[in-house]
Amino acid sequence: MGFTSAWAITGHTEEGIANLAPRLLAAMQADRNHPEAERRWTEWEEAPLPDHRTWYDTDRRAAVDSFLELTAPGAHVDAMCDGRADPSFYVVDDVWDGQSEDSMFITVHRKEYAVSSLFHALGPTRAGLLPGWCGTFLLTPAQVAESLPRIERALAFAPAERSEAESQDWLDYADGEESVLDGPLRVWRTAAHRGLGLCGVSTHLT
Repeated sequence: MGFTSAWAITGHTEEGIANLAPRLLAAMQADRNHPEAERRWTEWEEAPLPDHRTWYDTDRRAAVDSFLELTAPGAHVDAMCDGRADPSFYVVDDVWDGQSEDSMFITVHRKEYAVSSLFHALGPTRAGLLPGWCGTFLLTPAQVAESLPRIERALAFAPAERSEAESQDWLDYADGEESVLDGPLRVWRTAAHRGLGLCGVSTHLT
């Protein structure tokens, strides 16, 4: 069955983050506390996956499936984003609407998850520097500023590192579309410079 997914990082004032917190934080924590979440992360951390182009030529299908489950949108955040958990809240209107291009990064794909591709390209050590849980987070302006050095360590690459990361990012991009290796760091730097908080949400659109 096909699906369309999106991963977005958006900048918000401190008041905006406070307004989002009652809706999103509990859902994010519930996905983090899924009974299998820690096991899947530990499994990936202890045995990172090989080149994604070899995944189906190896005996690691179970590990691949576990990693993809780990990095797919969480059920609780998904339900909140599309209005099933709270009909008065819808991520398109309440989080993404009104964002300017420089305060937002969004990537949309059919039959793919952007967080899965990014985390595989980064590997568990770099991915572990990102706050929140597998692409979802809600950070105050102070937390954005405090976390920026870690984000720069995770997403700033020497030329050889960049080439290797690009080879493991399997997403297709339209001409001029920003990749998952670039957009998050850009938005983080912009938010830190402007004193904004950040909301990261990974969800299904269809």
